[in-house]
Amino acid sequence: MTRHVALFATCLGDQLWPEVVHATVAVLERAGCRVTFDPAQTCCAQPAFNSGYWAEAKQVARHFVQVFEHASAVVAPSGSCVAMVHRYEQLFADEPAWRQRAAAVAHKTFELSAFLVRELQVTELGAVFPHRVAWHDACHGKRELGLHDEPRALLRAVRGLELVELGTAESCCGFGGTFAVKFPELSTAMLDHKLSGLAAGAADVLSAVDSSCLMQLRGRMQRQGSPVRVMHLAEILAAR
Repeated sequence: MTRHVALFATCLGDQLWPEVVHATVAVLERAGCRVTFDPAQTCCAQPAFNSGYWAEAKQVARHFVQVFEHASAVVAPSGSCVAMVHRYEQLFADEPAWRQRAAAVAHKTFELSAFLVRELQVTELGAVFPHRVAWHDACHGKRELGLHDEPRALLRAVRGLELVELGTAESCCGFGGTFAVKFPELSTAMLDHKLSGLAAGAADVLSAVDSSCLMQLRGRMQRQGSPVRVMHLAEILAAR
């Protein structure tokens, strides 16, 4: 049976990584889904929430709920944004009616790899990518959504791909949204520790499920002159 999926593109996907959004649609369609996109969507409210502006975050979160509450499933190529949607119950703890509506939306909002593996029980998507790929466990996906095996199962099913496990796979990249802006020295130190696990020549590509992490990683690697490419999981799964 065809699954109807509402795509949440995310702010970074919309503004900086449209190729990730396009790849996500291609992957979902290949998995047998009918994908729709509501242009009324905006942000998940995470920047305001994490910065302590909860009143402003509520305004954005209410809009998200209104846009997506009639969808049967919401999928985003970002563990970070999905984790934020799952925090809406906390955000609306003092507003029972909105908390109930937010909880209903959160229950059907999924990160891409979790939706494919847990909901659709799909790992083989016909992807071909003959490269060595190192994996970064993004913090929100790993620690809040419990993602670990799902993206790895998808990557192992890609023909020609060799999965490289980093010693620092679960270390934070140091981005953390406004954290990287407020504490740039600490952020860079965390990032350098992260990249220390990427031994020279060990991988051709570094991948993750969050464009925010990939933006942080790519910026530092480019400054260091690294030949390793940075790609979102969706881009790899869409490759042929």
